[in-house]
Amino acid sequence: MPSPRWFRNGFIYLLIFVAAVAILFTMFPPMADSQQIDIGAFIERAKSRDIKQVEVEGDRVVGITKNNQRVTSRKETSISMQKLLEDNGVPTAGEGSVTLRVNEPSRLGGLFGILINFLPLAFFAAILLFMMRQSQGSSNQAFSFGKSRARMFGGNRPTITFADVAGVEEAKQELEEVVEFLKTPEKFSALGARIPRGVLLVGPPGTGKTLLSRAVAGEAGVPFFSISGSEFVELFVGVGASRVRDLFDQAKRNAPCIVFIDEIDAVGRQRGAGLGASHDEREQTLNQILVEMDGFDTDTNVIVIAATNRPDVLDPALLRPGRFDRQVILDQPDIAGRRAILNVHIKGKPIDPAVDLNVIAKQTPGFSGADLANLVNEAAILAARRNKKSTSMDEMAEAVDRVIAGPERKSRVISPKEKEVTAYHEAGHALVGRMLPNSDAVHKISIVARGTMGGYTRYLPEEDRHLWTRSQFNNVLATSLGGRTAEEIVFNEITTGAQSDIDRATKLARSMATEYGMSEKLGPRTYGHKEELVFLGREISETRNYSESIAQVIDEEVHDLIQKAHAVARNILTQNRARLDAIAEHLIQKETLEGEELERLFTMPISKDKSVAVAA
Repeated sequence: MPSPRWFRNGFIYLLIFVAAVAILFTMFPPMADSQQIDIGAFIERAKSRDIKQVEVEGDRVVGITKNNQRVTSRKETSISMQKLLEDNGVPTAGEGSVTLRVNEPSRLGGLFGILINFLPLAFFAAILLFMMRQSQGSSNQAFSFGKSRARMFGGNRPTITFADVAGVEEAKQELEEVVEFLKTPEKFSALGARIPRGVLLVGPPGTGKTLLSRAVAGEAGVPFFSISGSEFVELFVGVGASRVRDLFDQAKRNAPCIVFIDEIDAVGRQRGAGLGASHDEREQTLNQILVEMDGFDTDTNVIVIAATNRPDVLDPALLRPGRFDRQVILDQPDIAGRRAILNVHIKGKPIDPAVDLNVIAKQTPGFSGADLANLVNEAAILAARRNKKSTSMDEMAEAVDRVIAGPERKSRVISPKEKEVTAYHEAGHALVGRMLPNSDAVHKISIVARGTMGGYTRYLPEEDRHLWTRSQFNNVLATSLGGRTAEEIVFNEITTGAQSDIDRATKLARSMATEYGMSEKLGPRTYGHKEELVFLGREISETRNYSESIAQVIDEEVHDLIQKAHAVARNILTQNRARLDAIAEHLIQKETLEGEELERLFTMPISKDKSVAVAA
């Protein structure tokens, strides 16, 4: 329904339009279809009997001629038209007389004349009123510039609860106590416990920090203010601090309540790290946040929940007890957490009973909650595209590949030679990974291009790893170089397809030597210190805290690690050349190998002529 303000503005616009039209008609009257003559000529034409009918209305005289044309004239209002005609020998009664009709002046016409006279004044008055309203609106906007832009969600509104959040059980347990504080504060105050002032949610993007904060508000049933850290800072100095004050004033009026600040690192970065004085506004905003959270006014029942994925750049004063009393870590979910998250996201969706979420959870190490939600959505889209009534395991598996590597590029035209090279490259990765101990099982090999990759080999970890051993890293190095080594053995040539493999192997080998202390020559020591500017938030340089001779040893050790891994991969592929050929041939024919068919190629016996016996 239109607002009263819309009606008021519409009325003003209508008044301006009508006044403008009236002024135009007044200044430029329409051309009449009658002839205008003076009163003397009018009487002469009446005497000659050219005018047969006369109508009088006020000072206006209208005559109808024998040819049915109209002539108009004006007379003095005090003079009678009948007397004027008779004095000039024009009879108004009897045979051959002129028909005379006298009409009373119209009141509406008089009012219309008055309106016409006053419309210019009304027009300018309407313009003045409009300008005053616009000026008042601009003034209101100027005064509201420092108001908080937080969005408030009422406590009685149905929203997200802890049942909608999975995979972060420890974080949920920490925040359940916050809900208890808000619901029954007397239970804790009786024991002398103080309500936590703030909770900082820390974790990588997509792990559910915002979702968890909304669940806290939904469980507590209290008002929830949501704002982003970047919404505080503006070009003008003092606006951010003003918005912080307004936000906490609103929160205090609605206490108990929750204030959620997303991406607090936008305003909470360490002070004194700005380049010059151009960021004093951000520091003033941070100072106001510090005062509001733990200043002199401490008797408020407002809990601040903030989220960030960069806790290392936050100001220490923001992290001390009394402000953010708790830091809740939300890490990437483990296999059990991923299975629970998948269960949450498939609720209400038609899923085939054959879908095994345990397999999907195993195939998605490192996936965040947002990635898993995207996976389920992509699978549903694929099922709809294929005109299915439910999402099956095929769509789930395809969605995993799409999230990891991108959509298939089957339309990409490649030559038979490139297809063969890609097949041997991926077969080399898979065979080396399969033959090495302590390696993850090879789950799928494909030479169908996805995203920027010409092919890919996907592994299925048995469990999530948090600690890596040196032997496991050596296996990863050998597996990474398996594709390039296969190209050397089969074609006696190398291609650019191994660029990303070599880059990944080089970075891993350097980390083993300089960060993880896994080098026998260098020993358990960290080499190099990465300097990070807090304001810029990126690692832009590395300080070398070692000599040139040590740098040469690091380069030699990285080279040795990669060469050893290359030798291991070459030895495996040389001894299993027949199996390598069989896997590559099957890849060329079918483009994708997985499951039992792939495992059979790995385990089938080799005949005397060193060829793999393929069952019919």
